Amino acid sequence: MSRRIPSLNALRAFEAAGRHGRMTLAANELNVTHSAVSRQIKHLEALLGVPLFEGPKNQLRLTEAGHTLLAGLGAAFDQIDVSVRAVADTEEGAIDVSCPGTFTMRWLIPRLYRFQADYPKIEVRLTASSKPVDFERDGVDVAIRVGDPPWPAGAEVIPLFPEQIGPVIAAGFARNNVGHLDIIPELHTRTRPQAWNDWRSRSGRHLLTGPKVDYEHFYFMLEAARAGLGACAAPWPYVVDDIHAGRLVAPFGFIDSGHHYVALKRSRRNRKATLFCEWLAAQAKEFQTLYPALSEKA
Repeated sequence: MSRRIPSLNALRAFEAAGRHGRMTLAANELNVTHSAVSRQIKHLEALLGVPLFEGPKNQLRLTEAGHTLLAGLGAAFDQIDVSVRAVADTEEGAIDVSCPGTFTMRWLIPRLYRFQADYPKIEVRLTASSKPVDFERDGVDVAIRVGDPPWPAGAEVIPLFPEQIGPVIAAGFARNNVGHLDIIPELHTRTRPQAWNDWRSRSGRHLLTGPKVDYEHFYFMLEAARAGLGACAAPWPYVVDDIHAGRLVAPFGFIDSGHHYVALKRSRRNRKATLFCEWLAAQAKEFQTLYPALSEKA
């Protein structure tokens, strides 16, 4: 069906005048004269066959038809702006980033202010997910994931750092239970149920712990460990701040889990996503240099 759309200049003049309530302000926004705005609106009213404004020139009010048209045009111009920004290859606008929730809270968000300081015109919109990424289905520009190849076809892969994992426990709980780990509850998360088994297999330790306790989310499990409710097998990036602050201790240090953190980027040209991935890689390199994981203890 063909669209019956009047001149976009006339629609823009009316939308600006209706939003500001004054043609002079609309003219200033559009960088045209007051008379040009007035002519465009009169042309639009003649084309539509209804008045859009009423009242004296210095106190114009929208008619019922004007209110209806303004509401639709405001939403339409906003959507046009969003669509243009989405495809424009500039250093301005939004990028959508998908990332595991706990990694977002524990590692990415504490550093994100640095990116915003360097690129204040880029808005980073975060969504939490650990699922295999499908760029067409998920509508994201960048996905941070931990795992192993193969990665999604057509994605540009930016390595960040290898994952290291180890048991951690609240510092106070550890002091009160030295030599008695077999009585400490073993905390698990449903999103990564094999973490303890993987650590035992790779470390060669047959560590005995107390009863098993399951948590729905990784973040809940980490908070439980901090609160002294048990020990959990956790990745180094998730607990580094707590360990340096003395809230958690890692009695056996950390070992490579065999997995890697990577940033996956759509292969299409996107300046904003490229800048974000370059920043991520630099932050990952700095993190490995400044905060190397505690080595495995004998």
